[in-house]
Amino acid sequence: MLPSLLLCGLAAPAIALPLPEQVREGAAALQARRQGRLLPLPEIERRVVPTMRDAQYIGFDLEMPSGIYTLKFLRDGAVIWVDVDGRTGQILGRTGR
Repeated sequence: MLPSLLLCGLAAPAIALPLPEQVREGAAALQARRQGRLLPLPEIERRVVPTMRDAQYIGFDLEMPSGIYTLKFLRDGAVIWVDVDGRTGQILGRTGR
């Protein structure tokens, strides 16, 4: 039984660990949200997603320390990025069609 357990362990996929920079940025984002310096993602989505009619929302990025959310949409095969100030919820710009 031990050899089969060892083989299972060897066959298991490796777990990707976050890079230290990603961990720091994640911690900074969490702290900013807790301190009220950054709006939570659901609030940003509530404000922006309805404005993107006929586009499919596919995800987001959050850049720290700037606190800029980039929401990504897909419309007619084209990707659209919407940059949003995470402190105010104001749309800063949009690229794509």
